[in-house]
Order: sequence, then C-alpha cells, then structure tokens
Amino acid sequence: MKSPKEIVDTMMANDYFSRWLGIKVLETGNGISKLSMIVRKEMLNGFGIAHGGITYSLADSALAFSSNSHGRKSVSVETSISHTVSLAEGDEIIAEAKEENCSNKIGIYTITIKRVSDNALVALFKGTVYRSSKEW
Repeated sequence: MKSPKEIVDTMMANDYFSRWLGIKVLETGNGISKLSMIVRKEMLNGFGIAHGGITYSLADSALAFSSNSHGRKSVSVETSISHTVSLAEGDEIIAEAKEENCSNKIGIYTITIKRVSDNALVALFKGTVYRSSKEW
C-alpha cells in the first residue's frame, strides 16, 4: 500500500489545476493535509479581491489529499464554504484539513484557511467524501 505522501505526489502529478493555483504541499498524513498558495493578480475578481473560487479550490484540494491518504480512492459528494475575510493580491494562505469521521464508505472533513501574515481565519470549509473500494 502507498504512503500518504506517495498518494498525494501521484495525485499532484496529474492535478493541473492545483499546480496552476501554485499549491505547495506542506504536510500530509492519514486524514490530514496542509497546503499553501499565494493569491495572484489573475485570481482577483471585479472587486479587486480574491475570487471565492480560489479559497474554495484550495480547500477542495486539501479535502482530496486528506481523504485519499488512507489508500482508498475517495471523491467529494458534498461541500460547503463560509468566507470570513477577503484576500488581496500577494496574500499567502494556508489550508489545513482535519478528518472528523471516517467510516467504510463516508469521510467527513473540516478545512480551515488562514492568511499567513496575520493568522486571520479566511474561510471554513466542510467536505463529505465517498470512499470507494478502489485502492491507490
């Protein structure tokens, strides 16, 4: 069976969107992941702040990496996000995923996103995944 790091490395090798976002994997393990990225100009919306899809996408990647870390292919079935603070170009953010519950078929995860410069909570994300029987 592959280690969590091997699984995440395999996923990232084919995850062109996460690579476009500039995501860096800081930590991975069974049921956890910690990712970072920097908000770029092309990620800003018409208000001059980060598009909500940017933090959502970072959290979604953290969900994918943490939920697949046990060695079974898992896909999201339900997600939600609450944005609490806006982001500007150049802001570095970190997403930390934590497994809340993991059964044979379902996993539930919470992901917090914080701005590095002041540790402000930027967003809260909750994700539920279906855990297939397919192994990595």
